[in-house]
Amino acid sequence: MDRTLKALSLMLSYPTAELQQAMPEIGAVLAADPRLSAQTRAALQRLANDLEQGDLFDVQEGYVMLFDRSRTLSLNLFEHVHGESRDRGGAMVSLIETYRAAGFEPATTELPDHLPVLLEFLSTRPFAEVQEILADAAHIFDALSKRLGRRESGYDATFAALSQLAGTQADLEAVTGLLEQPDDDPTDLIALDAVWEETEVTFGPDPNAGCPQVRDMLALMDKPTPLNRSA
Repeated sequence: MDRTLKALSLMLSYPTAELQQAMPEIGAVLAADPRLSAQTRAALQRLANDLEQGDLFDVQEGYVMLFDRSRTLSLNLFEHVHGESRDRGGAMVSLIETYRAAGFEPATTELPDHLPVLLEFLSTRPFAEVQEILADAAHIFDALSKRLGRRESGYDATFAALSQLAGTQADLEAVTGLLEQPDDDPTDLIALDAVWEETEVTFGPDPNAGCPQVRDMLALMDKPTPLNRSA
């Protein structure tokens, strides 16, 4: 198992008392990985300390305000790829099939494209395969890191780490395309309700059938879909 990917999966998960207790070990794993820059390792250690030492209610509220109430910071990767289009349902089915073909059954109620779920799966895969998949999503990671940096959130270091593990430069045009979407205001409940009134994600038969590799499904990430209300 790639312990760094597992640690990043846990760090990006909803904070719990158990995760707070595990943060010293999570931070130590990330601080010891030479694949990450010294600056990123130090930033990850600070984030681990903040998550460990912060009031649980406060860190939970902060997590929700960032990732659950801000669509442009969604941890569901296909949200940034397919938006509300019907392709998202087929991509979900294909991803579930890929997980199961590899003997991986997520023990969570999160959607299969939820980044912590994907990272847990990738932690069990050969690193060459992992790097290809992360490279396909590098522009998403860069955009999320920049958005979080603007909010002065320590979580930006997790996406910087993923970009470094990808081992490639993200496509600047693709990053710019994602950043052109205005940042959500998590305190504007009326606007948030309107944004999240989206078409249902259907988990029906996959029109493409088969069980493609994760890389094939995530390859479309180099063509970001604007977060609009068109289906």
